[in-house]
Amino acid sequence: MTQHDRHRTTRRAALRAAGALALGGAAVAVTRTPAAAQTSAAQEAARKAAMQEAIRQVVGEAKVTEGKVTVDIPPLVENGNTVPCTVVVDSPMTAAEHVKAIHVFNEKNPQPNVFSLQLGPRAGRASVSTRIRLQDSQTIHAIAELSDGSFWSGSAPVIITLGACLEDLI
Repeated sequence: MTQHDRHRTTRRAALRAAGALALGGAAVAVTRTPAAAQTSAAQEAARKAAMQEAIRQVVGEAKVTEGKVTVDIPPLVENGNTVPCTVVVDSPMTAAEHVKAIHVFNEKNPQPNVFSLQLGPRAGRASVSTRIRLQDSQTIHAIAELSDGSFWSGSAPVIITLGACLEDLI
């Protein structure tokens, strides 16, 4: 056996070992995937429940009607650290009929309340623009409380390619 043959054998052995490792890694990944999916689904369900509870703390048992609220957020955002978000509520903003508060919630961040804003008739317009942090692709929900005690909502989906808020609260 020449030195050239020894290298060829070594290369073949290395390729066989790499193939075995690749197949072994795939088997490990396949066995871990269902558990990871269950954990992920459980976390998502818990966060949606937390968002529903946060909304319930704001509106109580009142009915929330969809409409009058427009959430303007880019449909695709590269970086979740600074996402532009505008909420506009259709209201004349008079003393008799105005928006008292705007509340914004999210589905997947560690904290479901993004912000709450109190307004009065002297605000002139029921509109707010800001930047928010988002952990993952999700739907942003806004709820407006009107002076007559009614609650109105609107929502918008957003896809985040690089998330923020990656730390979980303990």
